[in-house]
Amino acid sequence: MPSDDAIPTLYLLHALGSSSGSFDRLGATLAGRVDVQGIDLPGFGSVPAAPDTSLEATVSYVIGILNERVRGRWMLGGHSMGGKVATLVAARVLSGTAPLTGLAGMVLLSPSPPRPEPMDEERRTRMLSWVDHGAISPQDAETFIAQNTARPLDPGAQSVALPDLARTSPAAWRAWLETGSRVDARDEVGTLDLPVLVLAGDDDADLGAAAQPGLLAGVYPRARFHTLADTGHMIPLERAAETAAAIADFVADEVLAGPTVPEDWARLIAGDRVDPRTRGILNRRAVPDDRGYAPRALDLAQLTLLREISDLVVPQEGPAIDIAARVDAQLAGGAGDGWRPEGLPPDPEAYRRGLDTLAEGWPTDPVAREDVLRAAIEGNGPADGPLDADLLAAWLEDVRVDLVRQWLAHPASMARTGYDGFATGGRKPLRGYVHLELGRREDWEPAGVGGTIATGDAA
Repeated sequence: MPSDDAIPTLYLLHALGSSSGSFDRLGATLAGRVDVQGIDLPGFGSVPAAPDTSLEATVSYVIGILNERVRGRWMLGGHSMGGKVATLVAARVLSGTAPLTGLAGMVLLSPSPPRPEPMDEERRTRMLSWVDHGAISPQDAETFIAQNTARPLDPGAQSVALPDLARTSPAAWRAWLETGSRVDARDEVGTLDLPVLVLAGDDDADLGAAAQPGLLAGVYPRARFHTLADTGHMIPLERAAETAAAIADFVADEVLAGPTVPEDWARLIAGDRVDPRTRGILNRRAVPDDRGYAPRALDLAQLTLLREISDLVVPQEGPAIDIAARVDAQLAGGAGDGWRPEGLPPDPEAYRRGLDTLAEGWPTDPVAREDVLRAAIEGNGPADGPLDADLLAAWLEDVRVDLVRQWLAHPASMARTGYDGFATGGRKPLRGYVHLELGRREDWEPAGVGGTIATGDAA
């Protein structure tokens, strides 16, 4: 069963010649902190080979499985071959083309990158020869394990790896080595801006710790790279305890940040009333904020002050959205509402001047801060500074709009305020509302429609 938001689910896709069983030890170690659920890919583990063995077919298969299983806050990950599949799935979630929502982060174990996987061609040819006459033999399976581990597996891990290799479909094995590993999906994947943990061994030649930053840094700008010492390529079987510890820290630090979207609203976003482009926008807005966000338009002191103003304008209960950081990103990207009060410079400069003006007399006491902010809003701000009192008041009107707008843009805030106006597209003809009456909810609307949220006095 899916876990609640406090215990997010991590769906893991296995490596070539492996199965979901390779994650059993990892799941047992993480029990109570992360709900690990492995997925067998076609031709591996308990799933027979499909007629279509292409990478595209595998990605579609995984999206179908996730569509049946995912609830609440969840993560996606993959080991080696599964890492490339997971990356393509994540790209479609964040673009909105996959009917899924709630992706909060990724865990990748020695992943195959979106680009063609670096692999010695002589080794590729040798591995392909292992299935020339059917299933992989016990001798070749032993060779494969020895080549991909830093030291011999313990008996329990060996008893998982050998049967997985023996029941691997020759067609699926060949499809990955001949085609899937060579696919260049960089154009489709682009840049995926979400929390990512990448674990790799220091004794893995092609996809090890030394190679991964170069392979993935351009794909995952928020990636956290973690090296596993004395470890080869078969991470889940070689280093389950160390891997679990790294995942638990990552989840606590980065994945559990920010609010989650209630389940009925998540189903609405993932459903056919929401067009893919809108779904993608909402999915990207729901990604947890970067705890290490570095300001791009403001300096660190200015961003800190903006966060303190945000706490007064839009007080938040529970895990909070980093509204100020989102406004800074908006300023850096040149986005905005197209409105600027007369006399103010362009938005980035106005923010810098306004924050510097307030900083001169900004108190440390939260109650006193509210008084200072209220006075500035009413036109009784500092008489001197980069902005005079009248311009400061005009600027603060813009600031409050930006902060509230960034809060309302998050799908969890839409759920809290009962706004579901995004759910009118999907299929042609466009579908809207049948009844537009105060207090009347249509059958497709979540039960929470019509809820209210208290706002701070300073807003």
